[in-house]
Amino acid sequence: MTADRFHRALGSLRGLAVGDALGSQFFVPDNYPSLKRRALPPAPWQWTDDTEMACSVLAVLAEHGRIDQDALARSFAQHHDFDRGYGPAVNRMLRLIREGGDWRELAAALFQGQGSWGNGAAMRIAPLGAWYADDPEQATHQAEISAYTTHQHREAVAGSMAVAAAAAIAADPSGDVDPGALLDGVIALVPRSAVQAGLRRARDMLDYGDATTVAAVLGCGRRTSAHDTVPFALWAAARHLGSFEEVFWTTAQAGGDVDTTCAIAGGVVAAGVRGAPPADWLRQTEDLPDWLPVAAR
Repeated sequence: MTADRFHRALGSLRGLAVGDALGSQFFVPDNYPSLKRRALPPAPWQWTDDTEMACSVLAVLAEHGRIDQDALARSFAQHHDFDRGYGPAVNRMLRLIREGGDWRELAAALFQGQGSWGNGAAMRIAPLGAWYADDPEQATHQAEISAYTTHQHREAVAGSMAVAAAAAIAADPSGDVDPGALLDGVIALVPRSAVQAGLRRARDMLDYGDATTVAAVLGCGRRTSAHDTVPFALWAAARHLGSFEEVFWTTAQAGGDVDTTCAIAGGVVAAGVRGAPPADWLRQTEDLPDWLPVAAR
């Protein structure tokens, strides 16, 4: 069972990394025309903090079989690369953890004691959902635990829970997943919040074919908050569960925080057996780090 869990989580991580790395290329102005044409930009594609933190999630699951908060915070801090695009508050917090600070105090103190409501806890969590494919409720519980190491605001926690639930449902080995059933299942597992309200709107918009219109209603990460990011990313994932290429282009062309929305949507879709990224896209994406468990490289 552990090997099956790891294999599913690794598949999700690879999809997350491709979505993140390829999506990040479209912050480069020279690549804007390629996005409009659905043409791949020049390789190699480097991933960002989304993937770096997701690798820590998988490494901790592989070692402990669950989320150990202290181990996760240590891994985030030890592998923190300032140049991967972290926000300034997280950069400072991870540096202080490396220097011996207590993640509990540091995460709770962010933003005048409200905690961060950013999308960072959600962007990294799809592999955990894939790990718990047989138990979406446990996926949301473990995602909540993982979020608190860096993001303690209610909305950030709810966003993490939503993405984990979506990946767990998408990875269900029993068969195909209906888009409406996926979002219904996520909504049922997420506490009342702005994230949940956005997911309800996303469910109502599943028959919309224009991602730009949907993004205008739901948000697409321009404010980098969980509730401005997660509903749209899961809308895109639900509509394209069997096609990594389609979910990537649909998500990316809406704009916003493209690397993060594509990391979330890509991680969810790649959790399912039909949603793996194309082999040539994987080849053009930066390799996963060498500190991951050997089987992940």
